This record gives sequence, structure tokens and C-alpha cells, in this order.
Amino acid sequence: MHIVVLGAGVVGTTTAWYLQRQGHQVTVVDRQSQAGLETSYANGGQVSVSHAEPWANPSAPLKVLKWLFRADAPLLFRPRWDPAQWRWALAFLRECTSARAAHNIRQMVNLGTYSRAQLQSLRDDLGLEYDALTKGILHFYTNREEFEGALEPTRIMQGLGCDRQVIDADRAIELEPALKPIRDRIAGATYTSEDESGDARKFTQQLAQKCAEAGVSFHYGTDILGFERAGDRILGVHTLRDGVHSTLRGDAYVLSLGSFSAPLARSIGLTLDIYPAKGYSITVPVNNPDAAFNVSLTDDEYKLVYSRLGDRLRVAGTAELNGYSRELNQTRCRAIVRRTAEIMPEAGHWDQAQFWTGLRPATPSNVPYIGKSHFANLYLNTGHGTLGWTHSCGSAAALADIVDGRRPEVDFSFSGL
Repeated sequence: MHIVVLGAGVVGTTTAWYLQRQGHQVTVVDRQSQAGLETSYANGGQVSVSHAEPWANPSAPLKVLKWLFRADAPLLFRPRWDPAQWRWALAFLRECTSARAAHNIRQMVNLGTYSRAQLQSLRDDLGLEYDALTKGILHFYTNREEFEGALEPTRIMQGLGCDRQVIDADRAIELEPALKPIRDRIAGATYTSEDESGDARKFTQQLAQKCAEAGVSFHYGTDILGFERAGDRILGVHTLRDGVHSTLRGDAYVLSLGSFSAPLARSIGLTLDIYPAKGYSITVPVNNPDAAFNVSLTDDEYKLVYSRLGDRLRVAGTAELNGYSRELNQTRCRAIVRRTAEIMPEAGHWDQAQFWTGLRPATPSNVPYIGKSHFANLYLNTGHGTLGWTHSCGSAAALADIVDGRRPEVDFSFSGL
């Protein structure tokens, strides 16, 4: 079967790999010149099963209200005259109950555990090199209330098989000596030894090369304009490349366009609750190797993640619900630099920070859409939010099974829109 995958980010590229491995002819379409140049380009770099507490939880509504007028807030909601934004916000509020949060944690832990194993196997099989570190992820808390609020989600994750250990400040410093400057401020921490980190862009581009060597065709520099449809089937995808309009046809199609999946889906009457959550990152050279972290870190209070990428430090996070603009907000950029320099002043050349922003495709529940749509030959693999790389290999392997009529190995509520 000829399958057209829309999107060459980490999710679209892994989807292409698993589909071709099962014998399909695969074509990937993306507007960029290479794979992994949008949301996968400079993300936080974590493969984090332990990052499974959804934004939508019982404490979220009060926090969002408190942060509403703070330009440097970890989660910033900027109201717009945008029906999609308000529909998303209302759905988000519905997900903020304890029962829904627990359900969504289960979904993300199950998918994340399966996906991490798939990624490890893929890395070993293909010899992929992408500054991977397999030293775990340490969540640290400098606010007692935030730490105590993390204990119940941690208990739920532990019950699902995620080995997220609750530890004290001394153990946190033992695991990551770079946190010594804030030893007296650490209220508590958790540690998941099986989680990982690395450069998602390098991973995506190396895997795209492996895909091409295996026969996958990539149509880069190609804008996707819309679908041609008849009844419950997609007949083709209208594209524009170098000023030339054409229609790309296949037997089946996979929508993996991140935040841009929702507007394209709306054009054929398919409503996806995906809204762009603009995230920021800084990348800086290591200054003092002895003061720089090696264990990947998560600063939950400020919604920041830290990954060591060879001789570079990547710090990423925050979320801004403000439409599709990718303009850098300098206040938010400076806030990341200020927090990281405060925690580890000697670790990096903080004055040399390279800033980046990307649109993470967030669903109200943080659970992605994976599965078959109500169109007979259109499949969904999108809406992964902050966990695109974490969930990419598992999502792709599961979707390939669904396309071939098999039940995926992972316990997950697959979409059937």
C-alpha cells in the first residue's frame, strides 16, 4: 500500500520508518528543506516517561488565573477572538478533575514506557548517534507546595510501572552535583533512572536518512494546501512546490503536522482539539564542565527541562497559548536565562544563549490522537504536545499496527474520530 505521511517532524519521520518496515511504500511531505526543522528542532531533549502529569489537573485553573497577567508565567494564556482557542480552553477545564487527570496519566505512562523501549531498540538496531545520555531524569522542587503536589501523581505513575523515586535534597545532590548552589532551597525531588535525553533534531534527521536509504520518498519544500475527497475517502493531497500546483495521491494518508494538523483537518470537517502551545528554549555552550549538569533535569515549578547535549546545554519549557505566531517574546527568553543562571551560575555561558521558539501541538488532556479517523483511509498521529519525542516511536509503531489491522501491543485508548 502507498501511504502518504504529512509532516517530517519526529512523529512523521518515525511513522514513515515503521510503515516502511512493514512493507509499505511511503512518501513524506513537508514544507521545510529537511526533516525535524520545526517543533523537533530545538526542544527540551528529554525522553521522559516521568513527565506524565498533565497540565490539566485540579491545581491548574487557579494557577492559570494567577499567571494571567504575568508576561513571564510558566503557562501563559492570552485570550484571543479565536473560537478554536476558547473551545480548547473549555475542554482543558473539563480535564482538570482528579479522575480525568489520573486517567490521562495512565495513558501517557503506558504510551511513554512502550515508546521508550521502541526508541532504545531503534537506536541500537540502526546505530543512531544524537548526544544521547541514559542517566535518567531528576525532577527538583524549590517550592514545598509544588513538591507535595507532585507526590500523588508520582504515586499513580509508580502504580503503572514508572520507577519514579521520591528522594530528598541530599540524594538529589549525590545524583547531580551541579545542583549544589541551591542545595538549601531544594524542598524535595524525584528521580527516574530509566528516562533519557538527547538531541531530537539529530535523531529525526538521522532516522530520515535511514528512511530514505530504505526507499521512503521525501518531498521537502512542499506546502500542503488541502485534501481532495469523495465521500468517506481521501483521494489526494493538493500541494505547492516551487510555484507548481499538483496533487499527490496514495492509498492511505497519515496526518502528522503537529499544531497545523487542526486547521487542515477542519477543512474536511474533522475537529481536532489541538492548539499551539508556544514553547521556548535556549542553547548555550558549556562554561565549566565540572559545574554543568549531566543528569537531565526538570524544574517543575518553572516548567523548564534541562538536557546536556555534548558540549551544549539545552534548557526549554514554558507554554504560551497565543495563536500561531512564532515571534520571540524577549521577556520569556530572559526569564529562562535568569532562572538557569540562578540555579547553576557557572554551568554555561548564559550570556551567549541562542533563543528558539516552536509550536507544540497541545491537546487539552495532553494525550495525543493516534488511530484511524472517520475517513476510511485517513489516519492520525498528532497532538503530542511537549512529549512528541518521548511518544514518537511508540505512536508510530502502534499506528503501523493499526494500519495493518493489528492490535497494538500498548494499553492505550486509540482515537477513532
